Amino acid sequence: MPTTNGHGPKQAVLYARVSTDEQARSGYSLAQQIEALREYAAIEGIEVLEEVSDRGQSGASLERPGMDRVRDLVAAGGVSVVLAQDRDRFAREPAYHYLLRREFEEYGTKLKALNDRGDGSPEGELTDGILDQLAKFERAKTAERTRRGRLRKAKQGKIVGTSPRATYGFRYNATRDGYRVEESMCVVRRIFRMIGEECMTLRTVARTLERDGVPPPNGGRWWNTQTIRDIILDDCYKPHTFEEIEQLVNLEVATRLDTDKSYGVSWYNRRRVMKRQVPEDRPEGRSYRKVQKTSEKPRSEWIAVPVPDSGVPRSLVDLARDRIKDNISPKKVASKFWEL
Repeated sequence: MPTTNGHGPKQAVLYARVSTDEQARSGYSLAQQIEALREYAAIEGIEVLEEVSDRGQSGASLERPGMDRVRDLVAAGGVSVVLAQDRDRFAREPAYHYLLRREFEEYGTKLKALNDRGDGSPEGELTDGILDQLAKFERAKTAERTRRGRLRKAKQGKIVGTSPRATYGFRYNATRDGYRVEESMCVVRRIFRMIGEECMTLRTVARTLERDGVPPPNGGRWWNTQTIRDIILDDCYKPHTFEEIEQLVNLEVATRLDTDKSYGVSWYNRRRVMKRQVPEDRPEGRSYRKVQKTSEKPRSEWIAVPVPDSGVPRSLVDLARDRIKDNISPKKVASKFWEL
């Protein structure tokens, strides 16, 4: 790649990034970012060498396929500037932004965002650094407020409707803070009968549902044995008496319940999920595999949210759970295969 050596038009790499939920939440699209960068480059007389995008990638890490490509282009030489619409498109962590800037400077390349406040001077860099830290602080405060708000909502006996779909067999109510039983609950009842009364294996249940054309909870055609196991073990489907629920919730929630009815339990704040990206070098280049680790929190931190009775008898729930209790979860044993 040729170098300008200070002469001729500047040459730029345009970089855009959008995380998994940003576009759906705010319309912050890749196309919109690239268009803004093209307009800026045209006005400034900057030649665009390449446009690089990262779709569905978090700014909390530098491990991204698109960012790898940008760094390779810079290292090859001839790039005057790497442009992004906003500073947080490069990275949400100020430290990562600083590392990129220093790395690019070794090749004579500047890192520039259209919303930079500073002028490149030491004072300007200080201003950008302070404002980046303030933005990070605001994001942390927002995340904490969101977390506390969800905990408060769950303690009020309301479903925290963050998932697109409700638990299988239920649907959200109009305000998305409660469940209603829907038609697919008949599939749940059938699963309990097949395992509890008919003594079918998890795999046989899966193949039977597929043969009958019953769509699984997440769509598609194939039923996973782990999905069926999760249904059997989910307390949403296990009826609890009012007296049992009363021991799990606060007085405010208990007073809103019918003492003559049974309720399932949706547990909130039960699991801790850690996500990260693992780099993999392949013949076609480096890629990143998303890894998710889930661990269970202490029982004292779980929050019980009452949900409508699924219609599965308590005795049948207990029987089905007893049938599968000696089966080892595939998630917990690696490199093994057996007939469930």
